Amino acid sequence: MTTAKEIMHPGAQWISKTETLDTAAQLMRDLNVGALPVADENERLCGIVTDRDIVVKCIAEGIDPSRCSAADLCEGTPRWIDANADVEDVLHEMENHRIKRLPVIENKRLVGMISEADLAQHLTDDQIAEFAEMVYAR
Repeated sequence: MTTAKEIMHPGAQWISKTETLDTAAQLMRDLNVGALPVADENERLCGIVTDRDIVVKCIAEGIDPSRCSAADLCEGTPRWIDANADVEDVLHEMENHRIKRLPVIENKRLVGMISEADLAQHLTDDQIAEFAEMVYAR
């Protein structure tokens, strides 16, 4: 059984929900990532902020990213997967919620992220095709 921990990109980093979006963008640049999990004061996942969110929901709306917090962009119920979950459970979670990035949690702590690139490196062509159809074609 292949687990989430085996296919994830390790070392993901939280951003506090109180951090501004300009800080989030700078951290994304420095880490060379397109998304950051957002945590509350107890380090519990409360959402994810993406580079696209910052552009479309903040900058394009004329909002100053230095005056908008990560929490302002978090919407809905945050999705995550346990580090020991089977890769089929990872696919199920990502496909059913049509998401492209999934935080991996172990002992209530963020240990990594699974992205489309991680899936492409570790899954069969059939699994990748199913993922693409479920996430993009619906």
